[in-house]
Amino acid sequence: MEIIKTEIPGVYILEPKVFGDSRGYFFESFSQRDFNALIGRDDVVFVQDNESRSKYGVVRGLHFQKPPYAQSKLVRCPIGKVLDVAVDIRKGSPTFGRSVSVELSEENHRMLFLPRGMAHGFSVLSNDAIFQYKCDNYYAKESEGAILFSDSSLGIDWQIPAEQMILSDKDKLNPLLKDFDSPFTF
Repeated sequence: MEIIKTEIPGVYILEPKVFGDSRGYFFESFSQRDFNALIGRDDVVFVQDNESRSKYGVVRGLHFQKPPYAQSKLVRCPIGKVLDVAVDIRKGSPTFGRSVSVELSEENHRMLFLPRGMAHGFSVLSNDAIFQYKCDNYYAKESEGAILFSDSSLGIDWQIPAEQMILSDKDKLNPLLKDFDSPFTF
């Protein structure tokens, strides 16, 4: 597995070594030992796996869990293609309010690691997509938080025409970053 640093400290793209032949392919999608060595931390232990299925045009995000239920995530798209987005919402971070976008797909097998203090979202670029994420803390409804996906100060190109975006009612009403008091510090 290879690791690619992004412009946001602690956010990494992971590329597995894929072994293919005429039968198909094989790769190790996760090893706690190798993951810890790659990111240089041993305090991230995943306790919950989630999966969603969405169709073209769906935009989910920008979500996070507030402390004490904050979550680091390792995300991937084993079927289809998504644009995955992480926004730094850690007070005092040199990259506060900046985002990283990466295409995750069944072709490139890439994964994205997001430490606690990131708002997260994705848009579905293929007809259909399965999206999976490992979390290092359990979901708690009372700790849900979000930033408006279309906040112009974030400058995110979701690669979906506005008239084709499919959003939950909840995601249309999230606050702008400037109106949000972040519970995270760098």
